[in-house]
Amino acid sequence: MSIEVAPWYSHIANFLVTGEVPSEWSAQDKRHFFAKIHAYYWEEPFLFKYCADQIIRKCVPEQEQSGILSHCHDNACGGHFASQKTAMKVIQSGFWWPSLFKDAHSMCKGCDRCQRLGKLTRRNMMPLNPILIVDVFDVWGIDFMGPFPMSFGHSYILVGVDYVSKWVEAIPCRSNDHKVVLKFLKDNIFARFGVPKAIISDGGTHFCNKPFETLLAKWG
Repeated sequence: MSIEVAPWYSHIANFLVTGEVPSEWSAQDKRHFFAKIHAYYWEEPFLFKYCADQIIRKCVPEQEQSGILSHCHDNACGGHFASQKTAMKVIQSGFWWPSLFKDAHSMCKGCDRCQRLGKLTRRNMMPLNPILIVDVFDVWGIDFMGPFPMSFGHSYILVGVDYVSKWVEAIPCRSNDHKVVLKFLKDNIFARFGVPKAIISDGGTHFCNKPFETLLAKWG
C-alpha cells in the first residue's frame, strides 16, 4: 500500500483553484502566504512561478527533485560542478523549488567523486611561478660543448641560443676559458642583437667570474 505525500506547493495550488486557505492558519501565516502567492499560477496539472529574472519556471515536487539535481550534476551535461553552479543549471533548465540551493549543497557534499576531486587546500597546492614575458633576443642561454677530437686546432664549441626565437650562435674554440666567452658575447651577441636582459648559464667558472661581471656592468 503506497501513501501519496502532498507536494510542498499543495496549499498554493489549492488556493489558486478554490480560493481557500487552511482554516487552522494564523493571521501571520496568511499574511506570509498572500505576500508570495502573486508569483504563482496554476495550469493543471503543473504549478509555475514568475521568478525574479522575469522567467517562468515549473515548480518541482519532492519526488522529482533528486532526479533533476542528479541529471544536472552527475550526467554528461553536468560536469560535477559545485553546488552553486549545479543549482544554477537547474534554474537554467526551467525548474524551481524553495530548497533548491540547500539541496544542491547537500548533493555535492555527499558526492563521492566531488569529495575525492574537490578543491585543493592551499597547503596542498603546487607553487605558482610567475611567467617571464620577454622579447626576441632578450634572454640568451650559453654553454660550452666538448671537448671534441681536435679539428684545425679547436676542441670546443661555444653555443648561444635565444630563448624566444631559438636562434643559435656558435663558434669553434681552442679553449673553454672566460676570455673566449667575453669575446663571443661582444662580437656575436652584443654587436649584432643588442645587450640582452638576461644571460643563462650552468654557473661554470668561465661564466661566473670578475671579468664577466665587469663586462655586464659596462654594457648595462
